[in-house]
Amino acid sequence: MDDEPLSDWAERHDAKIGRLRAVPLVSEEPKGSLLNTDAPRVIQRWNGHVWEPHACAANLAEAQRFLRPRLEEPLTAPASQLLRTGRGRYRKPRPGE
Repeated sequence: MDDEPLSDWAERHDAKIGRLRAVPLVSEEPKGSLLNTDAPRVIQRWNGHVWEPHACAANLAEAQRFLRPRLEEPLTAPASQLLRTGRGRYRKPRPGE
């Protein structure tokens, strides 16, 4: 068997510490996160051994804002990458061209 060094395993294991996840607080089935969007959520944090409670959210939208906060500046493409006029591989030819 080909074993990896313990230092590599420990580095990979420690990289996961601090990860967050949102779990719905519903007791009935189904428990899918997208099926019960109005159900309250508990935000859990991985401490390296077990998921522990970290915060609470009123619904799925609030949990997503907690897990993935918006960036201060919106991402925009530079002017050179915006769609330009002309013919491309999949563009339809313009009338008269």
